[in-house]
Amino acid sequence: MTQFDLPDVDRFTAGAIGEPGQRVFFLQATAGAETVTVQCEKTQVGALGEYLAQLLADLPAPETTSVPSALELLDPVDPAWIAGQIGVVFDATRDRMVVRVDELRLPDDEDDGDDEDDDAITGGMLRVALTRAQVHAFVVRAATLVAAGRPNCPLCGRPIDPEGHMCIKTNGHKKH
Repeated sequence: MTQFDLPDVDRFTAGAIGEPGQRVFFLQATAGAETVTVQCEKTQVGALGEYLAQLLADLPAPETTSVPSALELLDPVDPAWIAGQIGVVFDATRDRMVVRVDELRLPDDEDDGDDEDDDAITGGMLRVALTRAQVHAFVVRAATLVAAGRPNCPLCGRPIDPEGHMCIKTNGHKKH
């Protein structure tokens, strides 16, 4: 599968296409002329943003003049694959947050029991190294994207569709 290792990205962002409740989420990295897009879940964008915010809180703040502001998805939005596991490490020697996104491995992609081919079974991987300013911009962008979705039910916390919501806290008797 396709592996992308981008040690110096020009931009790293998240975006969504579609109406709330039907949105498809993406992570996108650009380094020079190369743009890599990976489809993901809203929860992945939110969790990555929250985790990066926690890591950023322990580091000196980036200069506000270096924080990117152009964070819309670049066209065409053509995902290389669907994101599975996402990991983050801090590279202190380069003062970079390194984000790794592995391709989602579906059950039919699982090992067939033949140990000889284990090394050949690799999924897609995107690894990007981000400056503190890029991380800061991503954190703000992720929080904005997640908050722009459907409002949550005040009783159960689940999203309310435009047509209403059968709340489990009211035993499904009340649609609001």
